[in-house]
Amino acid sequence: MKILVTAKLPYDVKKHLAGHEVDYNDTENGLTPAELAERAKGADAIISMLSDKITPELIDGCPKLKAVANYAVGFNNIDVAYAKSKGITVCNTPDVLTQATAELGFSLMMAAGRRIVESDKFTREGRFHGWKSDMMLGVDFFGKTIGVFGFGRIGQAVAKMSIGFGMKVLYNARTKKDVSFAAEYADFGELVSKSDFVIITAPATPETKHKFTMETFKKMKSTAVLVNIGRGEIIKESDLADALEQKLIFAAGLDVYEFEPKIEQRLFALDNVILAPHIGSGTTDTRSAMGALCCDSILTVFGGGTPRNAL
Repeated sequence: MKILVTAKLPYDVKKHLAGHEVDYNDTENGLTPAELAERAKGADAIISMLSDKITPELIDGCPKLKAVANYAVGFNNIDVAYAKSKGITVCNTPDVLTQATAELGFSLMMAAGRRIVESDKFTREGRFHGWKSDMMLGVDFFGKTIGVFGFGRIGQAVAKMSIGFGMKVLYNARTKKDVSFAAEYADFGELVSKSDFVIITAPATPETKHKFTMETFKKMKSTAVLVNIGRGEIIKESDLADALEQKLIFAAGLDVYEFEPKIEQRLFALDNVILAPHIGSGTTDTRSAMGALCCDSILTVFGGGTPRNAL
């Protein structure tokens, strides 16, 4: 079988897929849409990245295609319904990246709330001349309320971490969840108005797109910290820049962007936002586990089975 791996991975895919023909793009650059279409033509399977658009047109150009394993938990880059109609199994990488992504979200929340990046810059620039009582004042975590928008695996992992910090957990999701820890469902308006911290872990859907706009930011506390580790288009980025400039909210931490990899230019000039380069699952162990899961998924399909992570 021929397997196209569209980008360089921190995992030995060739060893895992030994016995098959692996077309491996091990360069530092991703494939352009034209390159992807050309190299996928004769593929029996594709290990794709979030940046790869697996469209009906691309699928139609791949008559042998049996499986697509997306190297991510999200899959809005793939037309899953069309793939299914063509008998193609689509898989993602759930579970293995849950904790790493949740940890990154909590890290962004703490760094933004306690002004860590801003303080580091301040110190490196030689502006620290001794302790002052009003220097780099941040916000407290203990006893505060966190609102989790999207309450799947990652959202629940963030909630458990928050409880360890003595925080009250509110959440908003499409359905109420039966969980074994203290978390209270809230409608969206209540979530954003009552929370001291709001963290987005939801997927990209028509319902979540631009859920956070200027109208939302005006309802939030002026001391609130917003973090997005879900999908960039959930926030209207130009409105967030306005809100941060006007100090309608205290700070923000972003790992995903509305027009990724492009970022609203005004955000670069602001000290009250932390900008991470989509590194939610970015640990050595996690990225390796994601690669292994993608390979296992494809081999399961080749063997006539259905992977546990098939969409």
